[in-house]
Amino acid sequence: MKIKYIRFGDFKPIERAHYNDSGADIFAIEDDCIPPHEILAMGTGFGLEIPDGYDAVIQCKSGLSKDGIFDLNAPIDAGYRGEIHVILHNSNDDYYYIKKGQKIGQLVIRPVIYAEFVDELGEERSDGAFGSTGK
Repeated sequence: MKIKYIRFGDFKPIERAHYNDSGADIFAIEDDCIPPHEILAMGTGFGLEIPDGYDAVIQCKSGLSKDGIFDLNAPIDAGYRGEIHVILHNSNDDYYYIKKGQKIGQLVIRPVIYAEFVDELGEERSDGAFGSTGK
């Protein structure tokens, strides 16, 4: 599958570290800082043309996750043509500094099922939840 992109600024090309990686690396386009327990939406400098029937999500990099920096994984819909942002949360008590060119996420393209929602439920289960079937 080929995904078209548009440049909104200077950016390092999207690339996979290995040919069979599920995600393609996304890089910071500028230096930035995430304050403790705050969220930062970092621009990527590009937008995508995602085909109908698919969406995209930017997953966490394991190196950032081990440092307490997590991507919030908001879906990117097929119809969106604006600049893609990586939404990062700093779970630490200290500032976290990001350098231009640093890997900040992995772009994953996923198939989407367009469900039709109907106002009725089957009789399979009760409304029990959160351990209602035992421990």
